[in-house]
Amino acid sequence: MITHIKGRLVEKNPTDVIIDCNGVGYFLHISLHTFSLLPEGEVIQLYTHLQVKEDSHTLFGFAQKSEREIFRLLISVSGIGASIARTMLSSMDPNQIKEAIASGDVAAIQSIKGIGAKTAQRVILDLKDKILKVYDIGEVSIPQSNTNGEEALSALETLGFNRKLAKKVVDKILKECPTETVENIIKQALKNL
Repeated sequence: MITHIKGRLVEKNPTDVIIDCNGVGYFLHISLHTFSLLPEGEVIQLYTHLQVKEDSHTLFGFAQKSEREIFRLLISVSGIGASIARTMLSSMDPNQIKEAIASGDVAAIQSIKGIGAKTAQRVILDLKDKILKVYDIGEVSIPQSNTNGEEALSALETLGFNRKLAKKVVDKILKECPTETVENIIKQALKNL
């Protein structure tokens, strides 16, 4: 796999760049975050991700390794393709995405064009533990009260579950552990619904 490309920046657009590497021009898709970090017409190095499909090989370029890692985590989520992941990294910088996932901020993720409520929930459910572990972020404090139960119930309803059934399961979980996080309530409820 191509892990990085170093060469002269020939063309720079908000969504892509062309880098001349010893006479070969490489076309790389980039995010607005990477675009903002690139100098004009100098020798640059971009970290890359090569996406191989049946009908194409597509290179994505990133100014920082951390942005590439977030991109790879995002595309590992069902329903998030490379173009949506790039849109996410263009709408928010990598640290904002990490913080939104770690704190379970559905509204922030849902504010990105092309991301609906179900997809935002899925991103948080799939990636929160990985983000906390990989970036060694302590468990983000979320106000503990009935709002966690309400948020979990709302998420389950958005995922298509019957509100009455979901409420019974959520109430049972909160009875056993009143300080449970929204994510854990949802995970446990999904096992019991």
